[in-house]
Amino acid sequence: MGSSQGSMLTTNVAGLVDGSSARGEAYFVDCLPVYVKELIAGGAAGAFAKTATAPLERTKILLQTRTEGFHSLGPFQSLNKLMKHEGVLGLYKGNGASVIRIIPYAALHYMTYEQYRCWILNNYPSLGTGPAIDLLAGSASGGTAVLCTYPLDLARTKLAYQVRGSGGGFGNALSGLNAQPAHNGIKDVFRSVYMEGGVRALYRGVGPTLIGILPYAGLKFYIFEELKHHVPEEYEKCVVTHLSCGALAGLFGQTFTYPLDVVRRQMQSLQSSVQQGHPEFRSTVQGLTTIVRSQGWRQLFAGLSINYAKIVPSVAIGFTAYDMMKSWLRVPPREKTRFASA
Repeated sequence: MGSSQGSMLTTNVAGLVDGSSARGEAYFVDCLPVYVKELIAGGAAGAFAKTATAPLERTKILLQTRTEGFHSLGPFQSLNKLMKHEGVLGLYKGNGASVIRIIPYAALHYMTYEQYRCWILNNYPSLGTGPAIDLLAGSASGGTAVLCTYPLDLARTKLAYQVRGSGGGFGNALSGLNAQPAHNGIKDVFRSVYMEGGVRALYRGVGPTLIGILPYAGLKFYIFEELKHHVPEEYEKCVVTHLSCGALAGLFGQTFTYPLDVVRRQMQSLQSSVQQGHPEFRSTVQGLTTIVRSQGWRQLFAGLSINYAKIVPSVAIGFTAYDMMKSWLRVPPREKTRFASA
C-alpha cells in the first residue's frame, strides 16, 4: 500500500515538474518580441535550405566563374568530377561560410520584410494592402540583408570556387597560369582580402549584388503574394500550394536577375586581376559588356539550369521551415501584428 502511494506521489510530482517546465518554456517563448521570433524562424529556415542544396550551389559557382576543368562540363558532369576528386565533403566546400552567412541573412531578410511591410501599411495606408506592398518591402529587406552580410558571401564564393586537382593542388577560375593561393578558411579569406584592398575589397561586387537583389527579392514576394490571391479558398492553407507559389516566384525572379549574379560571382572571384591579365570590372555595366564580348552571352546564364534545380527545393524547405518555426514560436498573424504595432 505504502509503495503504491509512493509511486503515485512520484508520478504526480514528475507530472508537476514536466508541466511546470513546459509552462516555463511557453512563457519564455511568449515573452520574446515578435521581431526576435521572426529572426529565429528566418535564420533556422535559411540554414536548413542552404545545407540541403549546398552541392548544387557549389556546382553553380564553379560554372559561373568558369573554373578550369569545369567550364566545358554540364551540371551533372561537374558533380561527378567533384565527387571523384574531393569526395562527398567536397560537395560541401564553402558551406560553412555559406551557413554562417545565410543565418543572419535569412533572419534579417524575413524579419525586415515583415517590419518594412508593417511600417508601410501603418504610415502609407493610401497604398493599400496589395502585392505592391510586398514588392517594396521585399526589395528593401533584400538590400538590408545584403549590406549586413556581404563579406561572408564573398568568403563563401572564394572558398567554393577553389578546386583540388588530382595532384592535390588547387586550381581556380578564369586562369590556369597564375593560380591564386588556396584559402584555408573564412578568417584566412578575410585577412588576405583585407590586406589586398582594405574594407572596400570586402565589398567587391556589392554593386551588381544590390542591383540584382532589389528586384529579385521584391519580385519574389510580389509574385508569391499575387499567386496566393488566385488560389481557391479551400487550398489556401495547403502546404503544397504554399510551396508551389513560392517556388514559382523564386524561379521567375531568379531568371530575370541571373546575369547580374554571374557578374557578381566573377567580380568576387577575381583577385589581382590586372596582374593576371584579366580586365577588372569597375562597374556592373562594364562587367556585363566584358563578359558578353570575351565569353559570349551564354555565359550570363551559365549554371542557370542547375540553379533551377536548386531553387525549387531551397524555396520549398525555406518556406516550410519558416512556417513551422513561426508556428512553434507562436508568431501572431500578420494583420494582428500590424494592428498591435499601430
